[in-house]
Amino acid sequence: MTIKQAMVLAAGLGTRMRPITNTMPKPLVRVAGKPMIDYVLDSLAEAGVEKAVVNIHHFADQMVAHLKAYNALEIIISDERDRLMNSGGGLAKGLKLLDRGRVFVTNADLFWIGERSDRPSNLRRLAGFYDADRMDMAMLCVKLADTTGHNGKNDFSLSPEGKLARYREGDSNPVVYAGSIAMDTSFLDDAPTDDAFNLNIYFDKAIERGRLSGMMLEGHWLTVGTPEAIDEAEETIRRFRTFA
Repeated sequence: MTIKQAMVLAAGLGTRMRPITNTMPKPLVRVAGKPMIDYVLDSLAEAGVEKAVVNIHHFADQMVAHLKAYNALEIIISDERDRLMNSGGGLAKGLKLLDRGRVFVTNADLFWIGERSDRPSNLRRLAGFYDADRMDMAMLCVKLADTTGHNGKNDFSLSPEGKLARYREGDSNPVVYAGSIAMDTSFLDDAPTDDAFNLNIYFDKAIERGRLSGMMLEGHWLTVGTPEAIDEAEETIRRFRTFA
């Protein structure tokens, strides 16, 4: 099934990316000649998304100008200039601007490379994997060995049945959260829309209900959190393009 709408979390301050983010928002930092948020938006458009809400705060005018020029899908701004809402609050506020139903949730500064051209993309597979009858959220996951720029910590353990639990030292099949989720907007119906809170609250809620599921990413996942990490990410991209 195709998911046709998305929420892109893009309002953070990018403090670890300073001094670059002293003059621009982190999602617009270029990696291999392309703003990070465009990797995300292009993946959503390829997967069949027609409309995406993007929340903004840091250097909001730059974000608005950039997003206005992006034309592969319709973009709606969720304005957090007055107050940052954190990941959960930002999502709850942004979802009110979308239709009720299935939605992708992605981070603006996390992306991947190396998908096979003869297979459905990661987001298309995630949309097909998500089963609202059995899942509150379907999370895209990646092995630590298939990451660049990550902090070296595992986030979850993935059971043979595809269920996710918080990772504990020694758990089998540890995975990293790759920054993309498929879910139904109704899962956040009880969330406050005027309070800042972390989305991890809803990850734990889904785990407690046995309804947080994970699907493995194909390719290589990149997170670019510091100025020094840009070179490492670009070298990884060059390597993958060379052998593509």
